[in-house]
Amino acid sequence: MHKLTVADVKAAKTTGAPRKLVDGGGLYLLLSARGSKYWRYDHRFAGKRKTLALGVFPEVSLAEARKSHFLARESLREGADPGETKKIQKKNRGIAESDTFESVAREWFEQKMADKSDSYRARTWRILRKDLFPTLGKQNIARITPP
Repeated sequence: MHKLTVADVKAAKTTGAPRKLVDGGGLYLLLSARGSKYWRYDHRFAGKRKTLALGVFPEVSLAEARKSHFLARESLREGADPGETKKIQKKNRGIAESDTFESVAREWFEQKMADKSDSYRARTWRILRKDLFPTLGKQNIARITPP
């Protein structure tokens, strides 16, 4: 058995039935019957066989698949399920992307302004709506830095 090369991956053709091109350590390229090429990593966690999807070739190159494979193996060595780790990272990425200045400001306004006077709440909301939301509203809160 030899390690896959970029030429092997590019030249790989399906034979009508799904087949695997093995790279080693549980990493392989699954050639579907329709001609798609999927990177997969077979491993065992808590006594069960699992398969982790690493991406589709050519969007995910051989080098990127190997890097993801290495990180998944590290996760296993640390006692974590790489599939669960991937789900958590994806969820956290989605949360971080949805944290716009406007959504955080609205949440802040509801929490901090509940016990303030009507005039103070109205003035604060007007400042947010007229001065801050038009320029900062759609920006990710994590990307806003002081001047």
